Amino acid sequence: MKVKCPTCRKRNEWNSNPYRPFCSERCKMLDLGAWATEKYKIEGKIDSDDSHDFQSQEKEIDDA
Repeated sequence: MKVKCPTCRKRNEWNSNPYRPFCSERCKMLDLGAWATEKYKIEGKIDSDDSHDFQSQEKEIDDA
């Protein structure tokens, strides 16, 4: 089965590709870099409960 690489749109084989869904390690790393620099992001509102949990976990890590 062939699929399009989400980064460069090149068609590549799904089954024998270790970088799937990307066509290469380069495209995989470009995608990761886009997430890391917040070029891609998932919009949404943070629930107050979630934000509290995150701050608690962050404090625990800092205290360790």
